[in-house]
Amino acid sequence: MAERFPESFRTKAKLVVYREFIETRDKVGNMETTMTTAVPKLTALHPRIPSNSFSLGFSLTFPAKKSARVKQTCSPSSHISLRVSSSSQSQAAPEATKVSSIPSEMKACVYGEYGGVEVLKFDDKVSVPEVKEDQVLIKVVAAGLNPVDGKRRQGKFKATDSPLPTVPGYDVAGVVVKVGDQVKGLKEGDAVYGNINEKALEGPKQFGSLAEYTAVEEKLLALKPKNLDFIQAAGLPLAIETAYEGLERTGFSAGKSILVLNGAGGVGSLVIQLAKHVFGASRIAATSSSGKLELLKSLGADLAIDYTKENFEDLPEKFDVVYDAIGNS
Repeated sequence: MAERFPESFRTKAKLVVYREFIETRDKVGNMETTMTTAVPKLTALHPRIPSNSFSLGFSLTFPAKKSARVKQTCSPSSHISLRVSSSSQSQAAPEATKVSSIPSEMKACVYGEYGGVEVLKFDDKVSVPEVKEDQVLIKVVAAGLNPVDGKRRQGKFKATDSPLPTVPGYDVAGVVVKVGDQVKGLKEGDAVYGNINEKALEGPKQFGSLAEYTAVEEKLLALKPKNLDFIQAAGLPLAIETAYEGLERTGFSAGKSILVLNGAGGVGSLVIQLAKHVFGASRIAATSSSGKLELLKSLGADLAIDYTKENFEDLPEKFDVVYDAIGNS
């Protein structure tokens, strides 16, 4: 990794490692990323993006109302364009980096009580968050959704949650429009990506990424990979951090072998790539259904196992690490 960061910048370092990895792989021509415009065109199944990750191309619009204050049910089908990051249907987000004037109010998805999706509302009069000295203000272009967003909205960790009302959202990709006094590594106009919360369950920010603007600590962000558009980048941060931290906790290092359960999933697909290209794994095996075995191999797996036909527990070879990317799903 070319850049070095203090301990407090560990999240940023993980994002930088991944950015350097995918940019380097494209430079040496390992993957098809033919540049025909300012935005890269990717293959239908981009091997570096989790197959089940998705993010929102962010453009909040509201139907005409007589009232000056608009508050609608937060309905993605009506107001936000949902796009699967790795799908062939994914549309490239505009790579605009011009910094415009910052308003005092913004549009955002908000909930004022815990519950199901019905508690989510659109509000066009949410105050733009203030920027602390170690933070930057991001003009959101795309925002990712994760299972933790739903659990938080349901109140499953309200004892440690931020006050209501809440603007949800963890993962973000966008453009820096303002920097705090102590920010040294980012500037206005930089395209960035990251997870806005240092700890997912302990005091997550009251103003998340499902808004036109969000304030984030510099240490939680990295420059967006040049060969991914904003929508694709927003589907990555929390999954990258989960995959990377799991490998770190096991003490995984060069020369070790690993078996990844659910290797085609959001976290599992990143574990394979990181284990092979960043940590230097000697051998990688991964499980998935029969239709995704070739994807596993393209990600870097030496052995692709169809869990519907084989029991990985019966494999004759042993592995230094078994990474369970299934969890409680």
